[in-house]
Amino acid sequence: MEELAWQRPSLCADSSNCPEVAVTGDTVYIRSSLRTTEVTQLTPTEWRDLLTGIRNGEFDV
Repeated sequence: MEELAWQRPSLCADSSNCPEVAVTGDTVYIRSSLRTTEVTQLTPTEWRDLLTGIRNGEFDV
């Protein structure tokens, strides 16, 4: 895998349990800062759908 520029939410600061995202031209990569070798790949459309679902509370328990 190419070297990716991972970013995390500013609210996480130096926390050790945060989501991290890296975006390339056609792929969005997601991982946990606790499990950096386990990476999920999404298309930009899937990423937008995920963010929309989160914002709309579709995953709230």
